[in-house]
Amino acid sequence: MLKHIYKPVIFAAICVMLAACSKSKGPLAIFNKLSPHDAYAQRLKDNGFDRTAMGSAWLLQAQQVIAKPLNITIPYKEAGYFADDKTGGTALRFNAKRGQKLRIAISKKPVSNFDIYADLFEEQNQQPLKLLASADTVGALLEHEVKQTGNYILRLQPELLRAGEYTLTITAGPSLSFPVSAVGKPRIGSFWGDGRDEGGRKHEGIDIFAPKRTPAIAAANGTVTGVTVNNLGGNVVFMRPDNQDYSLYYAHLDLQSVQQGQTVTIGDTIGLVGNTGNARTTPPHLHFGIYTSSGAIDPLAFVDREVKEPAPISAPLKYLNATVRTSVRNGKLYNLPSDKGYAMQTLELNTPLTVSAAADGWYKVNLPDGLTGYINSRNITEAGKIRNISLKKQQSLLNAPDSINAARKKLIVPGEKVTLLGTYQNYQLVKHDNETGWIAAN
Repeated sequence: MLKHIYKPVIFAAICVMLAACSKSKGPLAIFNKLSPHDAYAQRLKDNGFDRTAMGSAWLLQAQQVIAKPLNITIPYKEAGYFADDKTGGTALRFNAKRGQKLRIAISKKPVSNFDIYADLFEEQNQQPLKLLASADTVGALLEHEVKQTGNYILRLQPELLRAGEYTLTITAGPSLSFPVSAVGKPRIGSFWGDGRDEGGRKHEGIDIFAPKRTPAIAAANGTVTGVTVNNLGGNVVFMRPDNQDYSLYYAHLDLQSVQQGQTVTIGDTIGLVGNTGNARTTPPHLHFGIYTSSGAIDPLAFVDREVKEPAPISAPLKYLNATVRTSVRNGKLYNLPSDKGYAMQTLELNTPLTVSAAADGWYKVNLPDGLTGYINSRNITEAGKIRNISLKKQQSLLNAPDSINAARKKLIVPGEKVTLLGTYQNYQLVKHDNETGWIAAN
């Protein structure tokens, strides 16, 4: 009976404590604007809840998941579940290119009274993670323009004692508009790094082919900083997008339509596509480049119109938050949802797993020792009865497969029968009198 009372009482205590300090942001907020996640953590600390087992576990979980993120490639989509009896959380690492705009969408069920904190970090060499963007309003889009090519980590963590499903979608698109009008059905025909002058130099931009005099348009709001003519580019225009540290370069224009110092908005005509300069013998095209203080950079990610969608989730969602077991011998647990990833562990037949999320045809699972990874959904089955076992000696029913650190639920005397549900290392997952736990293998 006490077991059923405990959770509502604790939940009510948390609600009272957090409500009492909803206007208090804690001492750290005096000097820094806290993210929604950190503001919630601060409220827990202000009310002393960090000194409870559940509160301290939530704070520890926030650090542990970003210390050991799982690897994914974008675009990516997963459906997951956070249980209210666990301090849930997950972190995903992926690579993004400068010039891309990340779009991170999270939908949830239930819609209300179930907050998930989303935090986007940038990995830095030999430096702490850099927090870039945060949100606690799921259903809305979290967008971030990538300033540096590298690895990024997204952390999701729900409030304490809240349970629900979520669907996460991460895509990457261009941060700039396409610089040639769609009326000309433009196509990119030459890319960064292509050889020029019989290998004497490399292409420092992209060439966008379109009929002559198709409008070349402003890819961003900004200011025209140069309208000139040179031997290579012919008629060229430079413009600086607002609040950016780079300039856009339009070359081979048949006609320039702007003046230096002019303010332009997205879609304004900069000039007309042509083949002036050293492009006199080529079909009409716009040479589009991006220049920083350290030189030219690849502009493709800034304007690439091909926004890839993630693979649909084909793994059955009925196993979310369920205990399952492996159905094959020598199944692989991977560090990413692909058999091209690194196999972190080889799993024996009937290894119990807890499913936390599904992505494509894969499950994100937790091993009994806490290790997290991905397994092909075809390699698991329900964790039902394997067979009955008659114990030959007295056994402790443990809450984890660890005879040193696990808590003992009860003692089972010799001769008692238990139902075998799975095996892991030198332990067996069993059910005895409707209570499930671990015993040492006979």
